[in-house]
Amino acid sequence: MNKLWVRMQHQGPAREKEKREKERSELRDLVGKNLHVLSQIEGIDLEMYKESVLPRVLEQVVNCKDEIAQFYLMDCIIQVFPDEYHLQTLDVLLGACPQLQPSVDIKTVLSQLMERLSNYAASSAEVLPEFLQVEAFSKLSNAIGKVIEAHVDMPTVGVVTLYSSLLKFTLHVHPDRLDYADQVLGACVKKLSGKGKIEDNKATKQIVALLSAPLEKYNDIVTTLKLSNYPHVMEYLDNETNKVMATVIISSVMKNKTHVSTADKVEALFELIKGLIKDLDGTFDDEIDEDDFNEEQNSVARLIQMLTNEDPEEMFKIICTVRKHILTGGPKRLVFTVPPLFFSSLKLVRQLQGPEENPFGDDTTTTPKKIFQLLNQTIEALSIIPAPELALRLYLQCAEAANDCELEPVAYEFFTQAYILYEEEISDSKAQITALHLIIGTLQRMHVFGVENRDTLTHKATGYSAKLLKKPDQCRAVYSCAHLFWVDDQENMKDGERVLICLKRALRIANAAQQMSSATRGSTGSVALFVEILNKYLYFFEKGNPHITVASIQSLMELITTELQSDSTTPDQATDAFFASTLRYIQFQKQKGGAMGDKYEPIKASSIA
Repeated sequence: MNKLWVRMQHQGPAREKEKREKERSELRDLVGKNLHVLSQIEGIDLEMYKESVLPRVLEQVVNCKDEIAQFYLMDCIIQVFPDEYHLQTLDVLLGACPQLQPSVDIKTVLSQLMERLSNYAASSAEVLPEFLQVEAFSKLSNAIGKVIEAHVDMPTVGVVTLYSSLLKFTLHVHPDRLDYADQVLGACVKKLSGKGKIEDNKATKQIVALLSAPLEKYNDIVTTLKLSNYPHVMEYLDNETNKVMATVIISSVMKNKTHVSTADKVEALFELIKGLIKDLDGTFDDEIDEDDFNEEQNSVARLIQMLTNEDPEEMFKIICTVRKHILTGGPKRLVFTVPPLFFSSLKLVRQLQGPEENPFGDDTTTTPKKIFQLLNQTIEALSIIPAPELALRLYLQCAEAANDCELEPVAYEFFTQAYILYEEEISDSKAQITALHLIIGTLQRMHVFGVENRDTLTHKATGYSAKLLKKPDQCRAVYSCAHLFWVDDQENMKDGERVLICLKRALRIANAAQQMSSATRGSTGSVALFVEILNKYLYFFEKGNPHITVASIQSLMELITTELQSDSTTPDQATDAFFASTLRYIQFQKQKGGAMGDKYEPIKASSIA
């Protein structure tokens, strides 16, 4: 039947081709059914299959020398006979493969065979010893090598598909044998050598499938990193696919919450994902979609947070390793990758807190000072972007961490750097306002500074406040500076007089803003400033500042009332509501009674309302 099926394609006139093809198709089905019936006959046990059935069927397959028939018959043999028979006759079945016609799609045949055997192995743990007994892995590995040698012009996609199927088989049947998996990858590298970067889309997809298989099986990048040939396979990917594979690796780490905990493993991991960390060909691709780029870099940032070790020495090595890699990333990437590295470093600093961290002067020991030096150099690297706002935030974060470690000189140095950035690099008025409020907020929390250093820094901050472009911004920054002279939990940082000076200066600025506003627009823009200052007066009044008197609060409230009732003032619901809410608060404090109630009692809010 098979011979007739092969012969029919070359017989008869061309006009009857369609009819002949239909008859051939029917005959092909009959050939397949014959094999299927043969597999079902009782009495055909493994011995008979091995001695009589398979050799004779394969003889027909090889001798017919027709590529279509050979592919179909091999497929039929694999599908209809039991898996156990295939396992016990691997030598014979695989021996026929190199003898098939060069044009036969052998990769599909072998892939289906390995898939069936993998499923057979997964069906029961009891059958696994059979695979070891017949040395299935080495037989399949050798057979694939011989097939590739026999098919000299086999396309790259065919080679990679074969090794991808062999790797999946290996991971299913021998999950504990990493050396087998590495052997498969090594053999693949050997066959790909000399081909350069692979551009063929189908082939690169197969390489991604090959490299994804260990990640899916082990759910642990640390295990995959033990495969020495894994990075060598990645070298054959083009830049775009390299990025795709790097994203797959990072997704695996995130999904399985894998903690990569040694510097060596981090080094190996970052070598694998270098497609996302730097421009592989040395130039940045301007055509890359911005959203895609941002998502890629955010995934790298999330990965950096997963790199932890409880041992400070090892953690410091990890930080140095990550820093080495991310600093090669170019200006567009640093804004994403530097902050997570920074906060990992500051976490380590707080773990090592203490002023006398290194009494013996051992240079090899990780200390907060050593980490701060590294961070200072890292921030300086941001100057190539430039990103002064980000750098200023990071300097202030470092200052706060140095404060927690009781390292006054270090904290002062970071503040100095932040001030230099503010003066020289930040020119946009909105950015200045944000930066200044960050500076004031951070400085207010600092307790490590002596009187002289604190005065210097505070004086600078109040000076910057008065130099902001717009009067309302000046006013808000100046009254925020009042908090620098009154820190609740530190008795030596309560200077009521200077608080009052700040608030009075804020009032003068608000008054000037009000006059300018009236002259130009006749609006109520600056009355809100008076209400904000009133709230600051009430805050410090409650905190017990003796220089904030009932009389000063009363006069400020009357000023606000006068301004709101003025004919030249444009009605503003938000300001009215803000003031009314403040008056209700005063009434509430009065009614609360106790010491606070007594304090508020002299303030006459109802008459104003």
